[in-house]
Amino acid sequence: MGRIGNIKDRKNKQDSKKASIYTKIARSITVAAKEGGSDPEYNAALKTAMEKARSSNMPKDNIDRAIKKASGEGNEQVYERITYEGYGPSGVAIILEVLTDNRNRTVGEIRHIFDKYGGNLGTSGCVAYLFERVGQILIEKKDYPDEDLTMMDALESGANDIELDDEVYEITVDPMNFFQLKEQLAEKNYVLLETDIIHKPGNVVELTEEDAIKMEKLIDMLEDNDDVQEVSHNWKQ
Repeated sequence: MGRIGNIKDRKNKQDSKKASIYTKIARSITVAAKEGGSDPEYNAALKTAMEKARSSNMPKDNIDRAIKKASGEGNEQVYERITYEGYGPSGVAIILEVLTDNRNRTVGEIRHIFDKYGGNLGTSGCVAYLFERVGQILIEKKDYPDEDLTMMDALESGANDIELDDEVYEITVDPMNFFQLKEQLAEKNYVLLETDIIHKPGNVVELTEEDAIKMEKLIDMLEDNDDVQEVSHNWKQ
């Protein structure tokens, strides 16, 4: 009976997590469509949000409904885009991308989370200089073992840089060229593991085991907040 209960609890948590992800993506689609129009071919932010929705297996009806809300259909909420910056344990730099319809509520919740897990919310610009906004594409190395060929293909397709580890190629590109690079790599039959526009840290910070536990909880709590769209940090995990 206990085992069945654990399975049900786990499934409920997974369903809740999925619902939260769908809520965040739907919000980003609505805001992107409102700011730049409903045609993703002429609206990069909307195109990115819709691709995230599809990769998360978000139902098409949900996507269509989120786009319709941009025109005011069934949407009385007005969201604003805010970037918050702060510090985690041992001074780890953190940037949050937020969409909220209540700035006071959101900043209060975020400040509480930082305080609870050994961090603190900072002022605008306090850590942004430690990051660069880039398009990032990950490709599994085991599928393309010829490093020289993969690197050449990526650079010829417009990549700015490529970093290798044991498992993936990490390809970075100017955000303006992000979709072009994705399309050209797809044309060369590359399967893309992950694609996103991110805040990439210039250097990383290592943590003690105790601070790493706090940092893990801090990230989890921030990601669980419905208003937080993206969490970036320079913790070396």
